[in-house]
Amino acid sequence: MKQSRSAAPDLGQGSIGRLMLRLALPSVVAQTINMLYNMVDRMYIGSIEGVGAYALTGVGLTFPIITLISAFASLFGAGGAPLASIKLGEGRQDGAERILGASAFMLLCTSATLMAVFYAFMAPLLTAFGASENTLPYARDYLTVYLLGTAFVQLVLGLNPYITAQGSAREAMLSVLIGAVLNIALDPLFIFALGMGVRGAALATVISQGVSCLWVLSFLAGNRSRIRLRADCVRFCWPIVRSITALGVSPFTMVFTESAVQVVLNRGMMTYGGDMYVGTMTIIGSVVQLFTTPLMGYTNGVQPLMSFNYGAGKLDRVRKTFRALLLSTLAFTMTYCALIELFPRAFIGLFTRDEALAELTVRGLRIYAAGLCIFGVQNATQSMFVGLGQAKISLVIAVMRKVVLLIPLAIVLPRFFGVTGVYLAEPIADVTSVAIATTLMLLNFEKILSRRQQELSHAAQSGA
Repeated sequence: MKQSRSAAPDLGQGSIGRLMLRLALPSVVAQTINMLYNMVDRMYIGSIEGVGAYALTGVGLTFPIITLISAFASLFGAGGAPLASIKLGEGRQDGAERILGASAFMLLCTSATLMAVFYAFMAPLLTAFGASENTLPYARDYLTVYLLGTAFVQLVLGLNPYITAQGSAREAMLSVLIGAVLNIALDPLFIFALGMGVRGAALATVISQGVSCLWVLSFLAGNRSRIRLRADCVRFCWPIVRSITALGVSPFTMVFTESAVQVVLNRGMMTYGGDMYVGTMTIIGSVVQLFTTPLMGYTNGVQPLMSFNYGAGKLDRVRKTFRALLLSTLAFTMTYCALIELFPRAFIGLFTRDEALAELTVRGLRIYAAGLCIFGVQNATQSMFVGLGQAKISLVIAVMRKVVLLIPLAIVLPRFFGVTGVYLAEPIADVTSVAIATTLMLLNFEKILSRRQQELSHAAQSGA
């Protein structure tokens, strides 16, 4: 393997616990900071005098489109990064770089396509998502500016996993931190000082993502990166793209279906409640994001440790890493769920000063979040299957929770329970999907490692 000047740790040696902490902590910070791009926007937008509630609801209606943009970044980023990490574990740096180049090419192509499609169909899409005459202007103003930075978002979210995949978690964190600090500084300037309102919030996000994008590209193209972004590798290669998308379809589905879920929930609230109830879903989604974002950062940070050791054939280290991941994610989700149930107003108060909207949100949040206590099991299991390159199983888990369970429940239950039925769909889907994910993990985890051991044995015998 080529030598590099990277200070990334050796993932095949040393304490599992220390490596998990070293990899996961920067990733958690990075994901949490990344969450602030939209979170800070919502906090400021909800505080706009006189129109805060409608403006917040309008911006919330853009989330399905924003989420869909992120989904395509996950398709090529979360799909390719574990494969690149496995290649590094096998000592095949050139293979890892070809995967990175193919991902970069696909991210650029999808950016242009998505921006064109969403500009062309913006108004009808927002109306279909539940926008009313009161909220459509704010949704349209925000999205018109935000879409200008589609390529920045795609490249940051899609290429940053390749920095984490090589063990450079601190650098991955910095790529997000730089943009987030800038975003937080620009938001009050554009929204209030310059009087740009929701357009100002979107402009602050675009500029910040652009700066983050420059950082990611400069790192991956530089000598510090073990996986170099080389111009001759940035091209379409069907065998590589096929492998990336086969594994990436699971994280893509998880994010993509989140967009579909948001549409269904917003439509249900609009049908059975009205604008204010749509606003409750914006706040609830923000509160849940406070929980899911650091959890995703943690599992994403630990994932390269499993991928690298799987590729290197150090299967006991894979077992130890997964067990530690499973226990820690479950402890986190149980703690956060308890805090939401005990202190819902503390979380809701971050996003609105409107007492009527806050009062509506309290009961809905407690119902909606009830199943989150055990969600760490699914999150850890999903991350493990993706990290070991198990595309089919990870896809089943991703599709089951949202497509098979949550969306149908969110359509059917409100017919019997009104807006309460919309809230109830989430915990029912969570508990059921965790049971399914646990069953798949118990049936397949050891089988996957046994097959890998056999592959290594055959390779050793052939080499002898």
